[in-house]
Amino acid sequence: MRSLFIAILGLVLINTCIAQQVPAPEENIPYLVTFAKDGAQSWGDDDFSQTWFFVIPKFQTKPFYIRIFDPETGGEIDEKKGEFNSRTQYSVYGGKSCFTAKDVRENQPKGNYKSGNLLYTKTFGSSEIYDGEWYTFGPFNPTEGEFVNEYGGYIFKMIAEGISGDDGNLYKYFLSESPIENKPVEGGNAFTFEYTFRLSDNQKNVAHLYPFIEDNVISVKISNFDFDNDGQINIVSMAKKRELSKSSGDNVWATSEHAIVDEEKKTTLDVQFLKNQKELIKNNNVTLYVTNQYGNMLPIYTVPIGGVSNSNYKVQFNQKKKTTTY
Repeated sequence: MRSLFIAILGLVLINTCIAQQVPAPEENIPYLVTFAKDGAQSWGDDDFSQTWFFVIPKFQTKPFYIRIFDPETGGEIDEKKGEFNSRTQYSVYGGKSCFTAKDVRENQPKGNYKSGNLLYTKTFGSSEIYDGEWYTFGPFNPTEGEFVNEYGGYIFKMIAEGISGDDGNLYKYFLSESPIENKPVEGGNAFTFEYTFRLSDNQKNVAHLYPFIEDNVISVKISNFDFDNDGQINIVSMAKKRELSKSSGDNVWATSEHAIVDEEKKTTLDVQFLKNQKELIKNNNVTLYVTNQYGNMLPIYTVPIGGVSNSNYKVQFNQKKKTTTY
C-alpha cells in the first residue's frame, strides 16, 4: 500500500490542478450525475447516490474547501423529467471510519455508508441563485478527516443524494484552498468506487476512467450500467493496446472479466468509452465500477496513476439505429 501512496503523490504533485477538479479535464467527462430518488434507473443512475473521497496530504496545515459547480437541479445543464421538482443533499464526513468502514466501499448505498462525523450538509432545490454558479463547503481543518497512512493523508467523504423528485442533477467538484476561487490543494487527490457520469454528445469525444490496479490484483471485473449500446468500451494499459470490455444496453448491467499482468500492477487502466459514430445518442448517463478477484471495489481516480499507455485507439463500427436518448 505504501507504493500506492508514492505513485499517487508523485503524479498529483505534477498534475495538481487537473487532479482536483472532478471530473478532471483529462477524463473528457462533462459532469457527474445524480438523479433524485423517484427517478427512473433507465436514465443511467442505478442508486440515486454518489460518493467521492478527497485526500488531503498529511503535510497540509491550512484549511481547505470543497466547491460544487451548479449544485441545484433546475438549470440548463440539468436533466428534466416533466417539471423540475428535485432536491439534492450534499454531505461531507470526516473522522474515524468515514473511509475505513466496510460499507463505504460497496456499490450500493446501504448499511453504514454514512460513517464518520458529519461536518457539513446542505440541500439544494431548483433555486436560480446556484444555477451555473459555484457553492463552497468549508472551511475544513485537514485533521478533521480520517488519517489513512496508506493514502498519505486525511480522507474526507462527500455524499450526494437525490432525496426527493425525479430529475437528474449534473454538477462538478473542486478541491480548493480558497472559498472564492478554484485554487488547488497541493498534493490533494480525489477518487470514487462507483462513478456515475454524463458522456459528451460529441461523437469524437473519448471519455476516460482510471481504476488503480494494486499489487495483489490478478484479474478485474468491469461492470457498467445503461451505456445504451452507445459504442464500445476499450481497455488500454501499459500492456494492452486495446482490449474490448463488454458494454451494456438500456437499463441493464454488463460485466466482463480481464486478466491483469505484472506490467499493469501499480498503474491505472484507461477505460475508454468510444461513442457510436453512426448514430448520435444524446444525454447518455452511465455508471461504472471495478472489482478485483476477491470482489473488492477498486478506486477510480480522476487522473492516471503510475502511468498508462499514451495510445488512444479508436475503432470504426456499425450499429443498429437506436432512438433512446437517456
